[in-house]
Amino acid sequence: MLDATKVDFNQPPPFEGRNLYLTDTSLRAAIVREGAAWGDPRLTAWGAILGRAETFDLASRANRYAPELRTHDRFGNRIDEVVFDPAWHELMALAMREGEHASPWTEPTRGAQVVRAAAYLMHAEVENGTQCPLTMTFAAAPVLARHASELPRLAETWLPRVLAAEYDARGLPVSQKASALIGMGMTERQGGSDVRANTTRAQAIGNGEYLLTGHKWFFSAPMCDAHLVLAQAPEGLSCFLLPRILPDGARNSVRLTRLKDKLGNRSNASAEAEFDGAHGWLLGEEGRGIPIILEMVQHTRLDCSIGSAGLSRSAFAQALHHARHRRAFGKNLVEQPLMQNVLADLAVESEAALALAMRLARAFESDAGETERAFARLATPAIKYWICKRTPMVVAEAMEVLGGNGYVEESALPRLYREAPLNSIWEGSGNVMCLDVL
Repeated sequence: MLDATKVDFNQPPPFEGRNLYLTDTSLRAAIVREGAAWGDPRLTAWGAILGRAETFDLASRANRYAPELRTHDRFGNRIDEVVFDPAWHELMALAMREGEHASPWTEPTRGAQVVRAAAYLMHAEVENGTQCPLTMTFAAAPVLARHASELPRLAETWLPRVLAAEYDARGLPVSQKASALIGMGMTERQGGSDVRANTTRAQAIGNGEYLLTGHKWFFSAPMCDAHLVLAQAPEGLSCFLLPRILPDGARNSVRLTRLKDKLGNRSNASAEAEFDGAHGWLLGEEGRGIPIILEMVQHTRLDCSIGSAGLSRSAFAQALHHARHRRAFGKNLVEQPLMQNVLADLAVESEAALALAMRLARAFESDAGETERAFARLATPAIKYWICKRTPMVVAEAMEVLGGNGYVEESALPRLYREAPLNSIWEGSGNVMCLDVL
């Protein structure tokens, strides 16, 4: 019988068990270049947590055991709950303690956006589904803060919990929770990106409260405590905060009809939803829904760029790791001239994406001047378009470096490959980004 302990199978050691920050010289340089060197100790600690084998195992498990929709309990009562594997909850708790969902708002120091972007980028190297509720909560916070004076419950009940760092997955009224997550619901079946074609209706019932009737074709992260949604009010398309659980403990009339069976992003739930007189609170004025929610979308588009840069970095790093340890034709792959060309191309793509994403994050700083804000408005859709378009090709090339090992599910590359096209679609596809720039 073959003794595997005495045979050199020419396989690389595990990729896991590294500090994702300390092993990324380009990211460390970007932190200094973009004025956030103070974040180095924090990012070093976060890079160590993310690079652990245990964290990679959580990511694998969360995607292998996808969320399930339970529309009714065993007594036939409507519950509309999404059940996740425990690995999902562990990853969410880690990211919220790090502050990926809120740190620039709770610690508005110069460089806070850059540090948070670096943390988010490293998270994207390991797991992507959990980033969906984190980015939407991050993006919703300034919108809610802007309208807090109009709705006292925002300032008193919602904002403190949106900014809190203790993950709380319980389905309770927000006043009874340690923290709250915010999702988004814009897309409808008949319109897609053309949200002005939305047919969901909102009827005022007094004190800024409305009843919403209609549907959403993509209801992102339905387990969130509330969603920002668009609906047609008498004065036009308007933005509403739609809670999952009402203040009295009753479930809002949001019916989850099914979860999307997606190509990738398997750990995260995306639902189809129907509103049957669901309670929502108006944000801003009637007819101003698109400008209000676009403030949120501007931040989620930033995160699409950062997340895709993280995907490219992960794919390149794993390809380089393989090439350094795998021998073929008398040399390590990394020494073969043609492979050096491939790895150099991957390095250029990855580092260019990282540089663009981190520069864009600096334009979102709280002390950004008028020129920087104008740059952010124009560059965000342009950079999202470019980085997200390039990422699938980068991941595919990296997978080829690993050969057959990169094509089997024990490798992380198949999951990265399925994930790679998503950010080009979410928050506006390529043509929408081009039109936004124009």
